[in-house]
Amino acid sequence: MAEPILEVKDLSVYYGVIQALKGISFHVDKGEIVALIGANGAGKTTTLHTLSGLLKAETGDILYKGHELTKTPSHKIVSLGMAQVPEGRRVFAEMTVLQNLKMGAYTRSDKAEMDATLKDIYRRFPRLEERKNQLAGTLSGGEQQMLAMGRALMSHPDLILMDEPSMGLSPIFVNEIFNIIEDVNKDGVTVLLVEQNARKALSIANRAYVLETGSISKEGDAKELLNDEAIRKAYLGE
Repeated sequence: MAEPILEVKDLSVYYGVIQALKGISFHVDKGEIVALIGANGAGKTTTLHTLSGLLKAETGDILYKGHELTKTPSHKIVSLGMAQVPEGRRVFAEMTVLQNLKMGAYTRSDKAEMDATLKDIYRRFPRLEERKNQLAGTLSGGEQQMLAMGRALMSHPDLILMDEPSMGLSPIFVNEIFNIIEDVNKDGVTVLLVEQNARKALSIANRAYVLETGSISKEGDAKELLNDEAIRKAYLGE
């Protein structure tokens, strides 16, 4: 039996008086790609922000590698081996590609190790090496997404949280980004993927959870959910 790298139990989050997450529970096993799908406003991004310490949980537990995260500050969470690729990419536009990548390694002190990771990022994203001295704000949307992924990988995470990686990208870039997610996973990084493009997410995930207005309405093997009639109607436009 695979061991969970992440366990979420009875997680509730409020925005003021509005309950955004209503006691959700799920787990991610080491080495998996787990997709979190659902309509806009279902609570997907809220879930990721709570996991990475950007939002405070009202109730519940978040166990990451056995550490309780609900009271852990977000910068400490990164040093435990969890990284997030935020929605909308959020690159530092006025900094170069290389400076952005180095920002991703701020929790690491071993320069030789950092240089080796940078080399690996350039192997994975040759375009970033070509544009390393270019300002991040001048890159295309797809290149910025690659930079956001590269920046997250610079912290050498065991678990990467990805928030809408395909948003606003051309179909060619979408395929490229999803291929990279699969490659990163094959290299041993566990992935929790939040994605509007449910078909694409389910096609690469091992398992998936469906979020509806702050509650998990369905869970299961990703391929089975891809063939589930209710899911096809609601999320795959069929």
